[in-house]
Amino acid sequence: MKIFLCCAAGMSTSMLVSRMEQAAKEKGLVCEISAHSISEFEECIKWSDVCLVAPQVKFKYEEFKRIANEQGKGCGLIDMMNYGLLKGDAVLIQAVSLYHEYATTTTSTEG
Repeated sequence: MKIFLCCAAGMSTSMLVSRMEQAAKEKGLVCEISAHSISEFEECIKWSDVCLVAPQVKFKYEEFKRIANEQGKGCGLIDMMNYGLLKGDAVLIQAVSLYHEYATTTTSTEG
């Protein structure tokens, strides 16, 4: 599973990525997780399975969700509390849930 977090610049989000990677390792999940700025969304959604939008760029969420859903991919808004407290496990669970929701509604067998 390929997950990308979409944010303003990628600094604080990169810390959340590290926490998510740690949580994935503890759960035995194989996934690629990365952080990218909103200007990279169009390119990143092509290769990803799930996009999570950081709270500071929630003004782009509806647009990004529409584009992701059109491509059969999940897109969610990261809870502000989970983001602020760097709760990688909770955000990872959100990503996995979105992945399963969209993987079962498309013909994709990746994952």
